Order: sequence, then structure tokens, then C-alpha cells
Amino acid sequence: MIRASLALARRALRNTARRPQFAAPLLVMPTLFLAANVGGLTRSTALPGFPPVNSFLNFQLAGSMTQALLLGGVSSGIAVALEIEDGFFDRLVISPIPRVAIVLGRLAATAVLAFTQVLYFLLIGTIFGGGPEGGVIGFAAIVAIGVIAGIAFGAIGVTIALRARTVSTVQGIFPLVLVVLFVSSAFFPRGLLEVPARQIAAFNPLSYIADGLRNPIVGSVSAGPVLEGLAAAVGLAAAAIALAVWSLRVRLRAV
Repeated sequence: MIRASLALARRALRNTARRPQFAAPLLVMPTLFLAANVGGLTRSTALPGFPPVNSFLNFQLAGSMTQALLLGGVSSGIAVALEIEDGFFDRLVISPIPRVAIVLGRLAATAVLAFTQVLYFLLIGTIFGGGPEGGVIGFAAIVAIGVIAGIAFGAIGVTIALRARTVSTVQGIFPLVLVVLFVSSAFFPRGLLEVPARQIAAFNPLSYIADGLRNPIVGSVSAGPVLEGLAAAVGLAAAAIALAVWSLRVRLRAV
């Protein structure tokens, strides 16, 4: 299983490298959002109740990471849907490999992509004076939460692809991704959100993931936000992987 999963992960990463038109938006779009938000909303840090930060860039980096990781999940779903449409999935099914490796291989590639995305935004922050302030422990916490959250979002994308089976359907979830993201504390403090967005954000796992990513960036590491973010990422990943494996089994019964 491990060998088959790694082989499929390598194939997925090679395909991503060969199609930069699909990979580039995973970094370009969140970067543009980051530039627009920082350029237009910098004075938001002076609002009463805004948490103390050295710069608005520091605060926004976690939101951009979360956005990029979500887009990576959508990209994973699109890739699986393409494999279903072009017949590669059917060839995998009849090959002598453990079927669960089809899901695990894709998620392993998603983990590598998530790691790259996290490093990219940390580099952007460092270049423009907004790098992480939590030291080595903070860096490890950011990477751990980011990679696990990326796997969770990738598993959700794979689940949707296995159930929908078409690229167009998977692409149609993109607006929903933005809605779920914007009703969280990814881009603005939860306490300054208006009702009902504030109430929704309190139950939105993206809020805890973004806050867990943000804590080591804006200051020294605090156990509460980091552990909450890690727990949200792990819980979401466990549920999403279980759904992806179940969807694979349903799909195999239909083949």
C-alpha cells in the first residue's frame, strides 16, 4: 500500500508540475487577495477591539494560507475528476494495487503541495517584514496545522470528485469555498464581525485553523489557539479521509 501510494503521489506531483496553469492560481489568487487587503485595510489595526499585531500583513498571512490550502483541496478534487473522465481511474481499479492507495496517494501529493504553500506565504511575510515571531516552535506549529488542514481540504475535494464524477461539478464548489472562508475569522477578528457572521465563525472550523496558523505569526506561541487549530485540522482531516474512503468504496461498487 505504501509503495503504491507513493507512486501515485509522485505521478500527481509530476502532473501538477507539467500543468502550471492549474498550479499557479493556488498561489497567485491568495497573493493578490493578500496584497489588496493589506493595501486597503492596513488601518484596521487601529479599530477598538482589534488584537495587537505588529502589522496588518502579519494578521492577514494566516487568512491567505487558509485560502490557498482550500484552493489546493479544490485542485485535488478537479485532478481526481479528470482522472475519472479520461479513464485513468478505471485503469487503477483493475490494477493489482490496494484500492485505498488511490485516495492516499492523492492526499500525499496534497500534503506536499500544502507544505509548499505554507512555506511560500511564510517567505512572503519574511520578505515584507511580516514573518513569524514564534521561533522554531511557532514555525513547526504553522507547518503542522497547515499540512494537516491541506490534507483535510484535499480529502473533501476527493470525496466530491468521487461522488460527482465530473470536473464541472467540482469546479462549481469554488464559490461555496469562498463563502465558507469569509464567514470565518480568517481575514478579520471574530469579535469585530457582525451577527450572524460572528455566530457562524464561532462554529466554523476554518476560524480555529486560521487562528492556530496566525498565533505563531503575530507573537509568541500560545498553547490555546495552536492546540485548537491543530485539533480542528486533525478532526476535519479524520472525518474527510473517512468520507473519501467511503466514497471510493461506493464508486467501486458502481464500476
